[in-house]
Amino acid sequence: MIIVRDATLADAERILDIYDYYIQNTAITFEYDRPTLEEFQQRIATTITRYPYLVIEKNGIIKGYAYASTFIDRAAADWACEVSIYLDHTAQKCGLGKILYTELEQRLSRMGILNLYASIAYPEQEDEYLTTNSADFHAHMGFTQIATFHQCGYKFDRWYHLIWVEKMIGEHHSDHVPIIPYPKLKKV
Repeated sequence: MIIVRDATLADAERILDIYDYYIQNTAITFEYDRPTLEEFQQRIATTITRYPYLVIEKNGIIKGYAYASTFIDRAAADWACEVSIYLDHTAQKCGLGKILYTELEQRLSRMGILNLYASIAYPEQEDEYLTTNSADFHAHMGFTQIATFHQCGYKFDRWYHLIWVEKMIGEHHSDHVPIIPYPKLKKV
């Protein structure tokens, strides 16, 4: 059985374990060190004050998470956000990412978000630490590459690029209403 639900602070340890694999074994994240549980709980707590932070469970076990965050911290950019997704490294390429990102997109759309952005580590040449899988996944989900930052991340004694991808999920009008912060949307 697969369910997608809002993450809670009680989920932080499992979510952090999923993320830690990517810190220690890949260049997908440019972080070098595992955050403390308290730091990671604070990241989740900060996110859920405004945006969705979701987990996907399979048979009661969290297999991945996705969340949105501020794209540009200015009022004029409220209709845009950055999105991120991480799956347990043993749960990739089985459809869970698509389910999770689709649900995140739907919730963001209900908030009034129009533009989604994702920053993705990208190899000059694929290696044991980084492939194009994340970029390929985002392309499959309808994102378009809009920028490349060359050799801006250094991990495992190598330089990696960072690409930005974009997806429009709503229509842009000159008289747009303000977004509804996610906690308020959940109460409606």
